[in-house]
Parts: sequence; C-alpha cells; structure tokens
Amino acid sequence: VQLQASGGGLVQAGESTRLSCAASGFRFSSFAMSWLRQAPGKGLERVAAIGVGRTNYGKSVAGRFTIYRDGSNNTVHLQMDSLEPEDTAVYYCNARRDYIRDYWGQGTLVTVSS
Repeated sequence: VQLQASGGGLVQAGESTRLSCAASGFRFSSFAMSWLRQAPGKGLERVAAIGVGRTNYGKSVAGRFTIYRDGSNNTVHLQMDSLEPEDTAVYYCNARRDYIRDYWGQGTLVTVSS
C-alpha cells in the first residue's frame, strides 16, 4: 500500500495551489479518501473527505477548498483557493475502509506567506 502526496510548497496569501495523492496497492474505489493537516503546535485536523458521491469539509476551509478523486488514475486531489496564513500546515492524505484498513501518506508541507 502506498499513498504518495505531492504539491504544496510556498505560496502567497490569496493564491491557489493543488495537492495530489497517488494511491496504489489497494482497491481505491472502495476507500474513503481524506486530507488532514497539522499546523505547527496544533493537533491533527480533518480538512476534507470524499466517499461515494459525498464530500465533507472542515469549517475553516469550506468554500475555499475542493476535494475530488480521479478513479482512472487512483488519485485524490485537494484544490486550495484563497489561501490564508492559517492554512500553513503539513497536509496528509488518508485512505480508510475500516479501522484496520486505514492508510496514511507521508505528508507534504504547505506554507502560506502573508
């Protein structure tokens, strides 16, 4: 099982960027996919999740972030618009089927400068 996250880096406040997570080693279509983040000195926060025909967003990103999945490439993306310095965090990709089949990517850092 592998979740390879990419994207992120340094962006200016108000700009956009996109994170991608390429999945392999499991049946992608059967798993709920999520993006979570951990800001410096803070706990883990679920940013967005996508299941079968359903998406959910954290209050702090609703209306600015969009999660979508590409079944043909087994990839989940997080489009992040109108970025704020408070969005600075390490972003993690997660794939979950149940409490046993719960997989994590390595994390990718997004830094938003004001």
